Amino acid sequence: MSKARSAAAGHAADVHDLIRVHGARVNNLKDVNIEIPKRRLTVFTGVSGSGKSSLVFGTIAAESQRLINETYSAFLQGFMPSLARPEVDLLEGLTTAIIVDQERMGSNPRSTVGTATDANAMLRILFSRLGKPHIGSPQAFSFNVASVSGAGAVTVERGAATTKERRSFSITGGMCPRCEGMGSTNDFDLTALYDETKSLNEGALTIPGYSMDGWFGRIFRGSGFFNPDKPIGKYTKKELHDLLYKEPTKIKIEGINLTYEGLIPKIQKSMLAKDVDAMQPHIRAFVERAITFTVCPDCEGTRLSAAARSSKIKGINIADACAMQISDLADWVRGLNEPSVAPLLTGLQHLLDSFSEIGLGYLSLERSSGTLSGGEAQRTKMIRHLGSALTDVTYVFDEPTIGLHPHDIQRMNGLLLRLRDKGNTVLVVEHKPEAIAIGDHVVDLGPRAGSAGGQVVYEGTVEGLRASGTLTGRHLDDRASLKETVREASEVLQVRGADTNNLRKVNVDIPLGVLVVVTGVAGSGKSSLIHGSVSPLDEVVTIDQGAIRGSRRSNPATYTGLLDPIRKAFAKANGVKPALFSANSEGACPTCNGAGVIYTDLSVMATMETICEECEGKRFDASVLDYHLGGRDISEVLAMSVTEAEEFFGAGDARTPAAHTILSRLADVGLGYLTIGQPLTTLSGGERQRLKLATHMGEKGGVYVLDEPTTGLHLADVEQLLGLLDRLVDSGKSVIVIEHHQAVMAHADWIIDLGPGAGHDGGKVVFQGTPADLVAARSTLTGEHLADYVGAKPKRPTRKS
Repeated sequence: MSKARSAAAGHAADVHDLIRVHGARVNNLKDVNIEIPKRRLTVFTGVSGSGKSSLVFGTIAAESQRLINETYSAFLQGFMPSLARPEVDLLEGLTTAIIVDQERMGSNPRSTVGTATDANAMLRILFSRLGKPHIGSPQAFSFNVASVSGAGAVTVERGAATTKERRSFSITGGMCPRCEGMGSTNDFDLTALYDETKSLNEGALTIPGYSMDGWFGRIFRGSGFFNPDKPIGKYTKKELHDLLYKEPTKIKIEGINLTYEGLIPKIQKSMLAKDVDAMQPHIRAFVERAITFTVCPDCEGTRLSAAARSSKIKGINIADACAMQISDLADWVRGLNEPSVAPLLTGLQHLLDSFSEIGLGYLSLERSSGTLSGGEAQRTKMIRHLGSALTDVTYVFDEPTIGLHPHDIQRMNGLLLRLRDKGNTVLVVEHKPEAIAIGDHVVDLGPRAGSAGGQVVYEGTVEGLRASGTLTGRHLDDRASLKETVREASEVLQVRGADTNNLRKVNVDIPLGVLVVVTGVAGSGKSSLIHGSVSPLDEVVTIDQGAIRGSRRSNPATYTGLLDPIRKAFAKANGVKPALFSANSEGACPTCNGAGVIYTDLSVMATMETICEECEGKRFDASVLDYHLGGRDISEVLAMSVTEAEEFFGAGDARTPAAHTILSRLADVGLGYLTIGQPLTTLSGGERQRLKLATHMGEKGGVYVLDEPTTGLHLADVEQLLGLLDRLVDSGKSVIVIEHHQAVMAHADWIIDLGPGAGHDGGKVVFQGTPADLVAARSTLTGEHLADYVGAKPKRPTRKS
């Protein structure tokens, strides 16, 4: 045995113990050369925007996925996203990469936690085998499959003879026919669809995008179903029915075959098939104004038909099973002893136990996947990899501790170490000191963000990082101390009988005019309390974790509204119209349509991007670049960083107060290094959230609600965030922060702690008071962790008014 081992030790295959990256130049990386040990846990640190994601996701993981896709046939590759090779000179020693990122799990209203993790698929098979009465195959329990039946004649060819036979078919699906598996029905407020005093030609329709100047106008005018010059209020019953409800009907207008359809079925297909959160703001505003959603009275929100709900196992139907807390469902499945489906029960048991193991046992399978936070979505994606028999795989995690209470971070660390110990390479992008501490190898990028980053400033052990003198090393052992004085509340916001999700008729007084931190373990009811009872109130500005929606044409200037005052300033200085200074409008380069690059689709190969030769990537028509403001053209202004632009628009010929105000807010949230014209798609998660914060800071509202603003923030940036929160409070605002970061808790004037556990073990207020009182009492999990963090039981602070 020992001889075999020593022989194997010298084998040529064993020298490939490193992932080698040479000359990486993705986004802001500056020819990065690095060697990462395999079968170890490597943590990548650095300020937000320093290049961590560009190196780990944009280079290593992207190339691994591209190479795996190339092993499939060209036919299959046609159905896959085409990936370009990252800008890197050499990549060696790659293994199969499994990416577990923070991206939300899509906002399809038909997607639930159960459908996204295959738990529903297993439950459907279970009920189709054991459910009494037996109603059909697994699809009879699926709310996405409608029941269909039909009959008719079919032509059958046998040899030389052709005969007609009568055939019938039926598919039994589990979809509730009334709500079509959505769980809710909708009613339209017709006054929000049209102004009945006007005719169609006078612009009666008030639905976004339904103007009479385009195709809709041609179809409505030429349909012949009603007179477009007649006010809608004078329509006959049949005319109004045709306008609103008519089924798709083929019509011919000016020799072109078209399809006419009533307004309401058209809106249902084009707008209501999407999740409300995925809509553009103006369409979402219309939907919220025109349509009321109510729980479907037939299926009571379960989405399932009566037949699917009638089949039960031990008195439980599939809707009851999906509504259970997952930890309870796991116990129920454990109690089923049916040898005929033993493998299925084992698989389902493992899947459900994995939810609890990863700290998501408080969810239910019926929960819509679009409502999961970034951290919950990431952990849900991890579930399928727990207990996997695969080894020598590279797992890539993007801040897996997001949304986790300090109590839960230890459990997450254990899972990452288990994956490593099975012989896998684990790459983690992380900011939390508790997660950095478990790394076998640490790579620190910096020294700063954006163009001032993109370099490896330290590589080695965690101990070496502490002594390295880099920004991360200096701040690794930072511990915020409790404030000496806390602010006194000006008044209180009373919440009474809050019962959203798992809340148990919570009564709580939230102080106003101070910094309030709402905390508790993941799933304890923090978001349910604040988003359910505070966010809907008037004068409340909520900055949540929802993704920023924008294409590669969107940039910080367009998203924040900064481009409008800039365009107007250019137009005024040159005596021309503002539309010329938009790359998405009249000022666009005619060759690339304002994109700056030409895209060439090569089918299964990666789409080629070449810089437009006409505008040289500047995106504007050459004539537009002849107009100047303060000695700069519009492309030069969009190439400025926030800090440069703030100075530029703050004084001199280019002085523009409206632009300067927005730029000051961007600098306030720590985005001074961002280029105002860079695409939103290149921003990191932390940068996007701070961009949202800067945008909302200009809104009128007395109460600000921030949902985990430390997401994606480096240790050094947390201090700046605390300063920003203080400035908001000192300017007369009330700030309520949902947060797990101990530095933010320590800085609070008042803490509301929910728990004691998650799901049905939570939903209660277990503490409310000052951080010092919480530390002194140590009566909750949060109190224990905060006391450990600040390192002592400090004296109680004095109050200041």
